[in-house]
Amino acid sequence: MTTQQLILSLVLMTMVFSVALELKVDDFRRVAQTPRAVVCGLIPQFILLPVGTWAATMVLDLPPNVEAAMILVASCPGGSLSNVITHFGRGNTALSVSVSAVASVIALVATPFNFAWMVAANPATAGWLKKLEIDPSGIWVSLLLLLAVPMALGLAFSHRLPTLTARIQKPLANFSLIALLAFIVLGLIKERQLLTLGLLPTLGIVVLHNASGLLFGYLTSLAMKVSVRDRRAVMIEGGMQNSGLALGIIGVQFNSDLGMVIVASLWGIWHIVSGLSCALWWRRQDRLSGAAPA
Repeated sequence: MTTQQLILSLVLMTMVFSVALELKVDDFRRVAQTPRAVVCGLIPQFILLPVGTWAATMVLDLPPNVEAAMILVASCPGGSLSNVITHFGRGNTALSVSVSAVASVIALVATPFNFAWMVAANPATAGWLKKLEIDPSGIWVSLLLLLAVPMALGLAFSHRLPTLTARIQKPLANFSLIALLAFIVLGLIKERQLLTLGLLPTLGIVVLHNASGLLFGYLTSLAMKVSVRDRRAVMIEGGMQNSGLALGIIGVQFNSDLGMVIVASLWGIWHIVSGLSCALWWRRQDRLSGAAPA
C-alpha cells in the first residue's frame, strides 16, 4: 500500500467512525417499532438498485471502469445527508434515521459482497480487474476492515463516552464533509485536461442511475402500502447513496481511477440536486393542499 493509499484509508475510516458516532440506541429501538417500513427502505438500497445496476451494465456497452463505479455506488448504503433531505421534504425523519442506522450495519457485509460478485459476474469489469491485478475477494476483505472496524469503534465510543462524543461529533462531521469535497476536487483536478463536454454522456448516465434509485424507492413504498411520509423517506433513502464512501474506496483500492472518480463525484453532486428537488416539490404539494402529509 502506498503512502497516498494509507492516508486515504485513514481518512475513510475516520469518515465511517464519525457516522457511527451519530447512531444511538434509540435509532435501533425505532426499528423494532416500525420493522415493515424499515424493510421497505432497505429493499431498494441493497437489492433493487444493485441488481438493477448490474443488469444494466450487462446490457450497456460502457467502459469497464464506469460500469465498476456504477456498481460500487449502487452497492453503498445511503449517507446521513438523506436524513437532512427527508426532514426538509417533510418525510418521516425517524424512519430515515432508522433505515440509515440499519443500512450502515448491513453495509459491512452487503457492500463488499454485492460489489465483489457483480464485478466478477460481468465479463467486462472482471477482465478489467484482472488487467489491474485486483482480486475481488481481496476487495471484500479490505472493505470489511475499512467499514467494520471504524463502525464498531464508533458505536462503542458513543455508547461508553457520550460526553466526549458530543464534543467531537461536529468537528469530525465537518472533517468528513471537507474530505468528501477534497476527494471530488482533487480527483478532478488531477486529470483536469480530460474534463470536457465529453462528460455530458456520463452525467446523463448518472442522472438516469439516480432516478432509478428514486423510482425503486417509490415503487417499493407503493407495493408495501406505507404512508406518504414514509414513502418520502424510502424514496430519498433509495436515491441517495454514500458517494463519499465510494470515493474513499476508489482512492484506496483503485488508485483514484479517473473514470470511477468522475462517476462517483457526479453522483455526489447530482443526488443532492435530485433530493432537494423532490423535497421542494413535496413542500409545494403540502402548501397547495394546505395539510401535512399523513
